[in-house]
Amino acid sequence: MKLYTKTGDSGETGLLGGDRIAKNSNRIRVIGAFDEVNAYIGVCLLTKMPTLVENRLANLQNHIFDIGSEIACPPGGKFDLTSVGHQHVFALEEEIDAMTLELPPLKNFILPGGSPGAAHLHFLRTLVRRLERDLLELNLEEKVRTEPIQFVNRLSDWLFCAARYVNFVEDISDVAWSKGT
Repeated sequence: MKLYTKTGDSGETGLLGGDRIAKNSNRIRVIGAFDEVNAYIGVCLLTKMPTLVENRLANLQNHIFDIGSEIACPPGGKFDLTSVGHQHVFALEEEIDAMTLELPPLKNFILPGGSPGAAHLHFLRTLVRRLERDLLELNLEEKVRTEPIQFVNRLSDWLFCAARYVNFVEDISDVAWSKGT
């Protein structure tokens, strides 16, 4: 079986269920953003991380793929996939709360950096924020379930907290923002 099909040469691609859609549509932009986030999670997993963070990242790859698959199934199409639910959002919140209890209070804005692992997580957070903007744009066009939107929003919070947690565990200070220096 060949990897290429040539069916996308005209600027369209297939969704789950067989519908064809323009490659530059908002739906495909969102699917691509999920793919980008998932790929960068793979990069993050190459970096030394505390077990709690590493385990969640490995788990997140599946959730991110699941949500991307849900987005690849247009409403009223052949398939009706659902991915994350309120319990997945709640699990991220619980982990944020648990990590925050171990961290020193945040007294000023911080810049991405510190340890290599924290820097990678901060960069991943920026990708997730862009994904969130794209997802919200799609939601204006075609309704997206609330739970994936909440999950993506909470994920960026989790990544911020996880970056701080990685620095804390490695005994590296967060990079404090200093205006005008």
